[in-house]
Amino acid sequence: MTETTDRPDGVRLREHIATELARARARTEVLTDAVDDADLVRQHSPLMSPLVWDLAHVGNQEELWLVRDVGGREPVRQDIDELYDAFKQPRRDRPALPLLPPPQARAYVSTVRDKVFDLLDGVTFTDRRLVADGFAFGMIVQHEQQHDETMLATHQLRSGPAVFDAPPPPEPRVRVGGEVLVPAGEFTMGTDTDPWALDNERPAHRVHLPAYVIDAAPVTNGAYAAFIAEGGYRDPRWWSSAGWAHLQEVGLTAPLHWRPDGDGWAYRRFGRWAPVRDDEPVVHVGWYEAQAYATWAGKRLPTEAEWEKAARWDPATGRSRRYPWGDGEPTTSHANLGQQHLWPAPVGAYPAGASPLGVHQLIGDVWEWTSTTFRGHPGFTAFPYREYSEVFFGDDYRVLRGGSFGTDRAACRGTFRNWDYPIRRQIFSGFRCARDVAPEEAPE
Repeated sequence: MTETTDRPDGVRLREHIATELARARARTEVLTDAVDDADLVRQHSPLMSPLVWDLAHVGNQEELWLVRDVGGREPVRQDIDELYDAFKQPRRDRPALPLLPPPQARAYVSTVRDKVFDLLDGVTFTDRRLVADGFAFGMIVQHEQQHDETMLATHQLRSGPAVFDAPPPPEPRVRVGGEVLVPAGEFTMGTDTDPWALDNERPAHRVHLPAYVIDAAPVTNGAYAAFIAEGGYRDPRWWSSAGWAHLQEVGLTAPLHWRPDGDGWAYRRFGRWAPVRDDEPVVHVGWYEAQAYATWAGKRLPTEAEWEKAARWDPATGRSRRYPWGDGEPTTSHANLGQQHLWPAPVGAYPAGASPLGVHQLIGDVWEWTSTTFRGHPGFTAFPYREYSEVFFGDDYRVLRGGSFGTDRAACRGTFRNWDYPIRRQIFSGFRCARDVAPEEAPE
């Protein structure tokens, strides 16, 4: 869906919805069919659900919102609602629940999907706000793709032989390094017009920022390895008090899935060890680690607004684009998205995806930590339920932007917001740095 007033008519919208639902389900099947039933019901980390829980959960959400609410149909399995309520069932406790076994879970999600395709033909997309422009269907597509990325992260944590294979991402096409100066001024943050944007992306509002400098690319493995080599994990000067306490408590020494390898490092990718490549964006670092690196480098993490301006603002027109490259949907030449590759692409691999200011790889590769705590935009209204965003607002979560190699294009755009605890490293998270403008750098 593009941010435009030329919306598809009902037939085209139905076709688009059906395609996106099928595409998400095909990915879910890849993630759940890759292992046997014993692996599906096993909890590979207390941070993650058993894969079979995620499978039935996406079906349950689809039933709640599309079959029952949008379609007004009778429940398929009302008796399992509580089992698959993410707010009632903490992840660590889910393996002990009487979950649907894999064959039943697959049958359940298939039955729900059949009912959704049946009711899709009769939906009038102007009946109410929930279905306007197909919003409820888009919400479910994004929900399933978000859980697909979660399941991919679970696969990264599982032990045993590798079950996934994918071609490597493209090699660098241009040299990218250094920093980009973003001039002072206003830009439009958020959106009022993207039809499938979620509540925390709304409303559009004007934000004025002073001039700042932001890295042209995400921080690489090579740069991060230099931080480690210079004692970054042993020197409390670089860490916040909370970050240093966490480092000592859990024994942080390097990004998750790294281990020493001769004079360098190796990185475990979905069951296979490979040498760490210096020009790839660092991944599997928490917010505390990102903050410590930035302090060590004499910089800081960008605010969420700084990240979004660098990604969306077009100095030639003054408008905010949907993506760094424009309003068109991502292609394989723009960004590393959708599990097409199983690790971040080296810096310089996607020049077609750069922003007008020359900032690269803002979309895909790694989620980027910002310094901002998660809150609603000015004028925020919860829709269609508080539990999607509003219950998470506060100081506990930090915002991540941009998506990763495991994020689907349906769940990623220049306004899309993710959030997590500062200690989380199992997600596909990296970062880039920013800093204030020195007086001699200020544009005249």
